[in-house]
Amino acid sequence: MTTPHILVTGSSRGIGAAILAALQAAGARAAAHGTASGIPADFADPAAPRALWAQALDQLDGRIDILVNNAGIFEAAPMDLEHDDWVAAWERTMRVNLTASAELSRLAVRHWLAEGRGGRLVNIASRAAYRGDSPAHWHYAASKAGMVAMTKSIARAYAAQGILAFAICPGFTMTGMAEEYLASRGGDRLLADIPLGRVAGPEEVAAAAKFCALEAPPSMTGAVLDINGASYVR
Repeated sequence: MTTPHILVTGSSRGIGAAILAALQAAGARAAAHGTASGIPADFADPAAPRALWAQALDQLDGRIDILVNNAGIFEAAPMDLEHDDWVAAWERTMRVNLTASAELSRLAVRHWLAEGRGGRLVNIASRAAYRGDSPAHWHYAASKAGMVAMTKSIARAYAAQGILAFAICPGFTMTGMAEEYLASRGGDRLLADIPLGRVAGPEEVAAAAKFCALEAPPSMTGAVLDINGASYVR
């Protein structure tokens, strides 16, 4: 069996680090973005996604079988910001969370089509794609909704060529980013909205990502998996 070659973005901590560890434990050979020993790329820079893809291809001997788009930011843009500052925050979040993922997805799809052997795309979106988010995070919710729509579009367009696409929508996950948000919004009140009674652990999201990347049957392409403790059900 050929060792799968995988590119994971945003793998320095939290969900991304857990996904990277789970895939490597399963025998995958991974190019990591964002780790101390990985490939650096600041997705606020429009040139970064293409440079990352090229470096990852070089590191993985010219073959990437699976792309996991996990990198993202969660920065507030309150309604009372100055207009230009609010727009700048919106554009930064869309660039990092959605446009960079779209660029990498396009590069991956083109790579797989040229190679003629298919591939798998796993996009880490958010519960916010369906439920929305706070008044200070319109842009975050919109970026994640765009990621889900992009995943479905890719799945529908390229299934016949063996290109499979999945999205995962976590709710609150116990990463540094989530801990700060829980504290700022009143942790007990937010936890009361999760029937499971706790937020997810990064390893739970990683288990779903590993399944999509390595094990999910092809007929699941286009699926969106929720991991939110039943705080939002569709």
